[in-house]
Amino acid sequence: MYSLPKIFVSLFFVLLPLSASGGNPFHFSAGAGETGMGSACIARPGFWSSFSNQALLAFNNNLSAGINYQNRFNISELGTRTAGIIIPAGTTSMGIIYSHFGYREFRREMTGAACGLTLSEKISAGVQIDYFSEKASGEYENHHSLTFETGIVINASENISVGIHMFNPVPNSLRKVDMPSSLTAGAGIELSRVLYAGAEVEMSSGQMLVLRAGFDFEAVENLWFRAGFSSENSSFTLGIGYLIKSFKLDLGFFTHEKLGITSNASLIFKIR
Repeated sequence: MYSLPKIFVSLFFVLLPLSASGGNPFHFSAGAGETGMGSACIARPGFWSSFSNQALLAFNNNLSAGINYQNRFNISELGTRTAGIIIPAGTTSMGIIYSHFGYREFRREMTGAACGLTLSEKISAGVQIDYFSEKASGEYENHHSLTFETGIVINASENISVGIHMFNPVPNSLRKVDMPSSLTAGAGIELSRVLYAGAEVEMSSGQMLVLRAGFDFEAVENLWFRAGFSSENSSFTLGIGYLIKSFKLDLGFFTHEKLGITSNASLIFKIR
C-alpha cells in the first residue's frame, strides 16, 4: 500500500521534466563549493570539479578524499550521496567517484574511474569511465549502462583558462536504453588573488541550452563566499567555504522557481 510521501515522490519524478528547462540528469555536478558558484566550474581546478571535467585532475597534487550530500528540495527521497578520492601520480592523477540518488523504491547509482594528465605546459586532458545502475521496485525493469566522458583544459594566459567537456559521446543506437549526451564549454578568470569568476554553456540532447555563471571570493584567509546563476529553472546560487587545517567544509544552496531550495554540504580531507 502506497503512503502519501511515496505517491508525492512518484508524481515528482513524472512532473519534474515538465518544469525543467535543460541539463543532463546523468551528468551532474557534485560538490557544495561548485553549487555555490552556479556550477560554473569546468575550467577551475578543484576536488569535485575534477569529476565535472577530468582534465582538472592533472592539477590535483595531493592525495585527498571527499564526501557530499545534496538535499534536494528538502525531500529525503531525492537526496544524493557522493564520495570520491583523488590519487596523484606525477603529471597524472587518478580519481574514483561513487554516487547514490533516490530511496528504496527508486535509486540510481553511478561509479566512475577517471584519469587526468598534463599534455604540455598549457594543455591538460582527462577521461572517465562511468557505470550507471537504475533499480525500481515492483515490475519495473532494472537498467545498467556503461559510458565515458572526456575533457580538456587550455591555459590561454596566466589568469584565464578554457575548458571543454563531453559526456556520453556514444550513439543511442548502440544502447538498449537511451542516455542523453552533453557538450559543455566555458572559461574562468582569476580577476585577483582572491576573486575568481567563471561562465559556461551546456548543450544536452533533447534539452534547451543551459547557461551558468558564478564567482568565488576569499573574503579573509581560508573563508570563501560564492554566488552564481543558472538558466536551468532560473536558479540563483549562494555558498560559503572554510578551510580548517587539512579539512575543507563547503555549503551551497540553489533555488528552483517552483520547487524551492536545494542544499549541498561537502567535506574534503587532504590526506597528504
